[in-house]
Amino acid sequence: MTGPGVTGSRTEPTLTVSGLAQASGVAASAVRFYDNHGLIPSVRTTGNQRRFYEIDSCLVKIIRVAQRVGLSVAEIRDLLADLPDRPDITIEDWYHLRHRLEDEVRIRIEALTSVLDDLTTEDQLRDVPPPAAPERRPGAPPAAATSSRWPRRRGRRCRRSPPPRGAGRRH
Repeated sequence: MTGPGVTGSRTEPTLTVSGLAQASGVAASAVRFYDNHGLIPSVRTTGNQRRFYEIDSCLVKIIRVAQRVGLSVAEIRDLLADLPDRPDITIEDWYHLRHRLEDEVRIRIEALTSVLDDLTTEDQLRDVPPPAAPERRPGAPPAAATSSRWPRRRGRRCRRSPPPRGAGRRH
């Protein structure tokens, strides 16, 4: 891999934040976010700059897929925890990670399918009790009068000031 932000060998962390962002197709802020949350930890230079391995571009792409599936940062971190150190990742490790992610997708699809079945089956919907009416305090207005999108103003209402003299008149 060559290009901006890339120098050196495959076993040394050589990609800069912008180099990794470009290689993986994400914003630099996403790379920093993943680093800050421990998904792709960086190696710091003596000048405290972040450096990443070339293989981290593949990890970023997997993280993006995991996010699309709906996994949280903690779940993604757990998913990536079984990987060996980045220079030592093998093709078998990638296959194992892929299968774990596929299994998670299937579990989520089954759960969503079950929810969809509950929604589309009339028997299930009839079994759900109607929501209980909220208790009213004595002297309180009915619920329909108090529930609105905007909070009720207290005190004096704002009045429109009259238009200036002569405004809007035709001569």
